[in-house]
Amino acid sequence: MDRREFVLLAAATPFTARRLLAPRAPRALVTCDTESRLAVVDLGSLRVVGQIATPPDPRAVERVGGHAVVCHTGEGVVSIVRPGGASRIVRGFAEPRYVAAHPDGRHAFVTESGRSSVAALDLVNGEVVGRVRLTEWARHLTIDRTGTRLWVGLGSASEHVAVVRVHPFRHAATLTPGFRAHDVGCAPDGRLWVTSGDAGTLAVGSARLAADAAPQHVTFGSGRAYVTSGDSGTFHVQAHDGRVLRRTGIPVGSYNVQYGDGLVITPSLARGTLAVLDAHGRLRGVVDVAGSCHDACFAP
Repeated sequence: MDRREFVLLAAATPFTARRLLAPRAPRALVTCDTESRLAVVDLGSLRVVGQIATPPDPRAVERVGGHAVVCHTGEGVVSIVRPGGASRIVRGFAEPRYVAAHPDGRHAFVTESGRSSVAALDLVNGEVVGRVRLTEWARHLTIDRTGTRLWVGLGSASEHVAVVRVHPFRHAATLTPGFRAHDVGCAPDGRLWVTSGDAGTLAVGSARLAADAAPQHVTFGSGRAYVTSGDSGTFHVQAHDGRVLRRTGIPVGSYNVQYGDGLVITPSLARGTLAVLDAHGRLRGVVDVAGSCHDACFAP
């Protein structure tokens, strides 16, 4: 079929059929901390289009393959949300905090601040298949692209970052970035980003750079890093060497941040909103979601 024939056929297709063939806009799942639910936000229309009931205290949420994994810190459980909203509850956690997705789409790693450990979770069977004890207060974590190594922040402002090997599952080393660390992120080029819990600074590999008010959070995509400062109400688009390329204002309290489908999303604890930005850092809109929103991810 040549290009002219394709254009003529497309023009002859009824408008309603073409609308049905159009791809659906991506959606986000947003934790509503005090309301025992996830809000479903359509990122095309920028509105809440549904909700999924959960156990109390949903804090962190992460997409892992075809699942969304939710940490219910105060309840000591993790829920695995499948397409359609069906959930499976896994018990026996001690203050589960954050999740990193293994590239295989089947396994996830969950930090537990109550016993300072990181647990390996099989999502298909709904079972913890390994646990590594750490020091201090395990919190934010990141995984490399090969799924062989984790970096775990040991508190909201800790002098140390733990390095955990996946095969075999063990604590391999401890890093000292030279300031009190908060969030960690492994960039696609392999460089580790470490943000601060109490100062306007962050580290990119061995380089130390200025940042907005602590704590900062980081994610990656589209050849860029995206850094939020919830206390400053700012969003930075940065090159992978740390250079700031764009600065955008976002609602105060927007801490956690995720990239996907050419968009960046960051929920606000203080305002209960979800800010949606494009890959260049332009603000597309702010959606009112709930009283408080701790985290968000792109829906499976």
